[in-house]
Amino acid sequence: MPVNKNTFSYHLTKYFAEYLPKQTAASHNTILSYRDTFVQLMGFYKSEYRLPPEKLEYGDFTAVRIERFLSHLEEVRGISIRTRNQRLAAIHAFFRYLQYRDPAGFEQCAQILSVPFKKAPAMPMNYMSVEEVRLLFSIPDQKQDRQLRDLSILVLLYETGARVQELIDLCPVNIRFSETVTVELHGKGNKTRLVPVNADAAAIVRNYIRRCSRADADEPLFVNRKGEKLTRAGIQYIIDKYVSIARSLYPELFKNKITNHCFRHSKAMHLLEAGVNLIYIRDLLGHTSVVTTEIYAKTNPKIKEEQLKKHSTSVETSQRYSQKQKDDLINWLKKNL
Repeated sequence: MPVNKNTFSYHLTKYFAEYLPKQTAASHNTILSYRDTFVQLMGFYKSEYRLPPEKLEYGDFTAVRIERFLSHLEEVRGISIRTRNQRLAAIHAFFRYLQYRDPAGFEQCAQILSVPFKKAPAMPMNYMSVEEVRLLFSIPDQKQDRQLRDLSILVLLYETGARVQELIDLCPVNIRFSETVTVELHGKGNKTRLVPVNADAAAIVRNYIRRCSRADADEPLFVNRKGEKLTRAGIQYIIDKYVSIARSLYPELFKNKITNHCFRHSKAMHLLEAGVNLIYIRDLLGHTSVVTTEIYAKTNPKIKEEQLKKHSTSVETSQRYSQKQKDDLINWLKKNL
């Protein structure tokens, strides 16, 4: 039986099997995120409209139904606005792809692409102070292998400004121990960047690799008790453990939730406060544009205070005339009026 190349299911299969991995070189995590979106979308269509995946056609996808799906995710599944927008971005990406593959469905695709993203309330950027970072690094006991691993994770998250997945994917081959120690990170869009780390951080990681037998070049640098690569949840568990200890020692610190991304924000903020150019911070973080990096300058209270002090006009009032000039003027007026 010949394959119908104008069906929704055919194009969806081609999109995930060929287009994303081979033509766009999308990362594994991006493909998984997009896949989850369509699994949820098809599950919604099956339960809400009694339409199984194999029977879906272009006409089944309308702006109203997609908006209902997104509302369902928020109200029933309890996802955040940010996650909602990520799901919509995945849907948009597929239907934009479909517009040029099957002109017959162009109008339907245009409908879906008209569904707007939802504006999310601006959230304050959460980051640690230098004092908090130092305190956190002082807690793990380097004499214990497990805690040495944990310290290496915390130090690398901060020193490299790595995203958590970049850290999870690290292998010993990605760390170059030379005069300048660098870490090779593979970020979004399969982009690679080299990030230098200071001597103290390098010594901790080197000690961990040696003591915990993590020198196999292509094996994961960080593993759990079963020898498996750590997960995002595993990394967050480690962070939560030491932050909890730090809070018990210094209740006035760590007022906010500390996530893996806080280390990245903290490094950027501390570099900015030290006067490092935004261009270098952009390269460290792996941002495509410096515009993305500028958010740190806009939200940093110290930078704002310095700029306000630097550019504020003085509000001090000065006397335009001396007392003698005032007396002379009064005497002149008395004589001549």
